[in-house]
Amino acid sequence: MKQIVILSGKGGTGKTSLTAALAHKAADLHRLVLADADVDAANLEILLKPAKLEEFPFIGGYKARIDNEKCTGCGRCYDVCRFTAVIPPDSSENSYRIDRISCEGCNSCVYQCPENAITSARTTAGAWFVSRSVYGTLYHAEMKAGEENSGKLVTTVKNAAVNKSREIGESILLVDGPPGIGCPVIAACAGADLAIISTEPGVSAIHDLSRILATVRHFGVTSAVCINRSDINPGKTREIEEFCEQDGIPLLGRIPYDPNVTRSMSKGLPVNAFDPSSPASIAISGIWEATYSLIRRDSDAAGTKE
Repeated sequence: MKQIVILSGKGGTGKTSLTAALAHKAADLHRLVLADADVDAANLEILLKPAKLEEFPFIGGYKARIDNEKCTGCGRCYDVCRFTAVIPPDSSENSYRIDRISCEGCNSCVYQCPENAITSARTTAGAWFVSRSVYGTLYHAEMKAGEENSGKLVTTVKNAAVNKSREIGESILLVDGPPGIGCPVIAACAGADLAIISTEPGVSAIHDLSRILATVRHFGVTSAVCINRSDINPGKTREIEEFCEQDGIPLLGRIPYDPNVTRSMSKGLPVNAFDPSSPASIAISGIWEATYSLIRRDSDAAGTKE
């Protein structure tokens, strides 16, 4: 089993579109398992149109709740809350209330309430799903608005996908990772054989690329780069290429700006399923070939060392 995660230093670099197109390309010759680890804004399913097979609740952190009948309105909870989650009563109410989105579950109000009117319990923060797509089993999730522990939910989704990949045996796990460098990204790249960094020739490209490369290197994950919309700013594209060459990072390829990508998204399809002959589709074919060659090379090198 080989695990490939697609990441980016920021959102909007075409990460999910690339993941879907790589799935379409790879599924012709390989057994695939897919995971959408961008649980705060999951949208890989839009392009893969999977049929949901199973749904599981995701239990998040603690949230406080005030029993209106026990509350005497002393305001002690309001005084000790550091997150402005306690709402004082207005003219139509007699007791304090908890803003569940602002509540961090620290339980300070629970311990300080003299009437024991406040309780705290874990909440259902979202759900994760097992679905069937034409390219392979998809594991994905959905966080409720304002909930936390998305890193934990990413780990839940990833672990289920890894177990499925091991069950299949000789397979490839493609993971659509979250943007940025936070806890969800760390959870998404854990155990990966290769991180494909999707970037684009913008003003902050090198800065964003440096951050995500430092993150994956810290966890010992091999990295490679592809440049999306590479022809919109040739000067910045050359800067990215020079940066990769100086840092010894493999450049998998360049994807030109292609209106067919937008058209394919509006149809809910990977671009190479929508138009295999489009410039972006041809470029992505080359990127997949370079990707597969890279993971095979690393696998052969590991086997030689053993």
